Amino acid sequence: MTNFSMAANHSIRPVKEDVIFGMSLKAEEAIKRDGFKNIINSTIGALLDDEGKLVTFHSVFEVLKGLSDQQIAAYAPLSGMPEYIKCAIEATFMDCRPEGFIDGVATPGGSGAIRHAIWNYTDAGDKILTSNWFWEPYQTMASEHMRKIATYELYDENMDFNLKSFETSLSELLSEQKRALILLNTPAHNPTGYSLSSSEWLRLREVLVKLSKDENNKIVLFIDVAYLDFCEDEEREFFKILGGLPKNVLILVSFSMSKGYTFYGLRSGALIGVSSEEKVIKEFKEVCAHSNRGVWSNGTRAAMETLIEIYRNETVKEKVMAERKIHKEILKQRAEAFIDSASKVGLDLCPYKGGFFISIPHDDSIKIAEKLVEKNVFVVPLEKGLRFAVCAVSIDKCKTAPLLIKEMMDSLK
Repeated sequence: MTNFSMAANHSIRPVKEDVIFGMSLKAEEAIKRDGFKNIINSTIGALLDDEGKLVTFHSVFEVLKGLSDQQIAAYAPLSGMPEYIKCAIEATFMDCRPEGFIDGVATPGGSGAIRHAIWNYTDAGDKILTSNWFWEPYQTMASEHMRKIATYELYDENMDFNLKSFETSLSELLSEQKRALILLNTPAHNPTGYSLSSSEWLRLREVLVKLSKDENNKIVLFIDVAYLDFCEDEEREFFKILGGLPKNVLILVSFSMSKGYTFYGLRSGALIGVSSEEKVIKEFKEVCAHSNRGVWSNGTRAAMETLIEIYRNETVKEKVMAERKIHKEILKQRAEAFIDSASKVGLDLCPYKGGFFISIPHDDSIKIAEKLVEKNVFVVPLEKGLRFAVCAVSIDKCKTAPLLIKEMMDSLK
């Protein structure tokens, strides 16, 4: 009997469980059975308090609740409210605005920005370059738009950024398709917590300039800065390095209100373009505005109005920054607790510089993760290891978890 399907051929794919949500569901069941205090649930990619409740910034929601019904209910312009785009650019670059022409379009969170980059800067069948440790939805979004993922080695033998692998992979990709979109998640990479240093950024820039000398090459560097607001302000300095690049190198940067403003579900962000060529940015604005209309029409006005109000009032803005700083410090303390405990018990970790996640390299991550469930420890298995979300776990549990993980790994050798 032949399989009957109503879906278009390009939409028929193998059905597989989302690994993160699947493990999270198991953790929720364990919490109901054994109580929250007896569970270590590191599956959630959002900032939670010590009781496992979602952290929301009171200062931000005060602004949201002060909006009029009309501000909340009205449509936003297709490209986003102009003042919102201005605020998003300011919030992203702060005092580190790169040289060049800059503009942006509103998107539903950072994911919307990634989608627009994939659709507007690659062709069907193209490969998109990212590191071999990467956020799994990159693969999903590439597949959804009939693209593929190609990878370079994130780390060299010293566990620093592998510039040689990056250059080789980018050069090979350009020889195949003459156009390359790079998805670079830094600072505070998901899932490892790695951040490129200033010297690594300078050397990466040299690679871009070198490969752009062939004018047939078109290089688009998309910088996924989803966790930027939980890094130190000086980590924005790299933006200055990205100004004044050749016209066939386009810089795209994602802005998101999810983490930095705790607006996860309001789905508000922006895609920001930076180029030395005004025509390139004008084209960027046009193609992305068209994509907005063709995919989701426009964004969430209430979120846009909230950001505008925050940036109009310096006192409110300072309150938001102060509240964020408190939780940034808590996140830092959790990460330090996990790293210190891991060091004491001999648990190897990927280099962590900041952000929501720490990764533990392992060749059989699924088996380890499944066995840890028996100990009421819930981690996310990835292709190259385990992801532990320090953003969602208390300091005490961050101290406890490394030994449990290490013991499980040793028992399964």
